[in-house]
Amino acid sequence: MSERDGYPPGVPAWVTCLVGDLDAAADFYRQVFGWSWNVSTEHDYAVATLRGREVAGIGPVAAAGPDAGTGWVTEVRVEDAAATADAVRAAGGSVLSGPLDLSPASILTVLADPAGAVLCAAQPVGRSGAQLVNEPSTWSMSALSTPDPAAVADFYHTVFGWERTDFGPTTLWQVPGYVGGEPTQPVPRDVVAVTHQAPAPARWGVDFWIADVEAAADAAAAAGGQVITAPADRSGLPLRTALLADPDGSPFSVSQLLP
Repeated sequence: MSERDGYPPGVPAWVTCLVGDLDAAADFYRQVFGWSWNVSTEHDYAVATLRGREVAGIGPVAAAGPDAGTGWVTEVRVEDAAATADAVRAAGGSVLSGPLDLSPASILTVLADPAGAVLCAAQPVGRSGAQLVNEPSTWSMSALSTPDPAAVADFYHTVFGWERTDFGPTTLWQVPGYVGGEPTQPVPRDVVAVTHQAPAPARWGVDFWIADVEAAADAAAAAGGQVITAPADRSGLPLRTALLADPDGSPFSVSQLLP
């Protein structure tokens, strides 16, 4: 399932990094992940590709509205971005921008959950989502860090239809009937996102699988980024992970799947 041609509603489908300098960000992620770039000067947006398949994007901070800030933003596939905006408000969240017609890619609503964590609802127009996931140098999972996971549980169930399974301070979000990911991954294949209890501010982060986590950390530092948390094995999981940041200071994690 690493090659994808589409995603059902309610499933996170794409990630974009909002940056201050597109050229500098593209060069940084090329050095860390080996991505190639298709740049649209008309739309001021660049799409990363790996093996000829689209994997992620970068765009200017202003593209998502003044309240979104820099950093990685997760887009959840929806049928109707305008109807989702109404559902967000009714469920106690807020609409920061949109719906925005970003054809030929999507119609996008930028939203925040009741704790203030930002993500997007994307109604596809031309781009159906990441075409390559869950393999080295591609996006694997998005995770929400929030002070009170229970306080936002009803919001995500109401807006996206997610079902929750709690394991202490961690919540696994599932879309019933969905099968994604890879058989070798350490979480069930119907899991579409994860929530961890953590101090404020609430935020969504992104994780990328990587072939060599130490090499990725070295590449990030050499390319003008930083290593926030050095590579280390995850307790109880067959993963070695690191938390890195790009030159804008936007954090992202990388995970190496261990034998």
